[in-house]
Amino acid sequence: MSLQSDLERIAFQERELTLPEFGADTAWDLGSRLRQMAHERKLAVVIDVRRIGQPLFYTALEGTTPDNVDWVRRKNNVVERFHISSYAAGIKEKIKGHSLTESQALPVADYATHGGAFPLRVTGAGIVGIATVSGLPMRADHELVIEALCALLGRDYAELKLPTE
Repeated sequence: MSLQSDLERIAFQERELTLPEFGADTAWDLGSRLRQMAHERKLAVVIDVRRIGQPLFYTALEGTTPDNVDWVRRKNNVVERFHISSYAAGIKEKIKGHSLTESQALPVADYATHGGAFPLRVTGAGIVGIATVSGLPMRADHELVIEALCALLGRDYAELKLPTE
C-alpha cells in the first residue's frame, strides 16, 4: 500500500459513490446506517450528515467527547473548500511534504486533513453535502463512511474499500 495508490482509490470512491438525489430523507438513511454500524461494533464516534451549510443528521455515541464535534467541523471545512474527502486532502499534503497551514495558510484550528469527511455528490449536480465520522483512526473513520455509502447505494464494499494496510 502506498499513499499514491490510496489517493487513486479514494478518487475512484468519490467518482463511484454518487447519489441519484440527496435530501433530508437520504441524509437520515445514511446517518442511521452509520449509527447502526457503529452501535453494533461498539464504536465511540460522532456522525454528521449534512447539505453544505445545513446539518440534517447528527449523533454522538457513548464514549465521544466535545473534541470529536470539533474534529467533524474541521474535517467538513476541508471538504467544503477543496471538494475532496478530508483523507484525500491529507494524503495530498503528506505527499507534498507540507500541511494546509504551510501550503494554503489555513489555520489548523479550522481545517483537519484527517480521514472521515466524504463529499456527497449527486448525479448532474456535483457536491451537495458531506458525511463525516470522527472518533476512530482516520483511515477507519473514512472507511466507515464508504461502507455505509456502499450499503445505501447497493454497491459491493469489497470492490470499493481501501486496500488493507
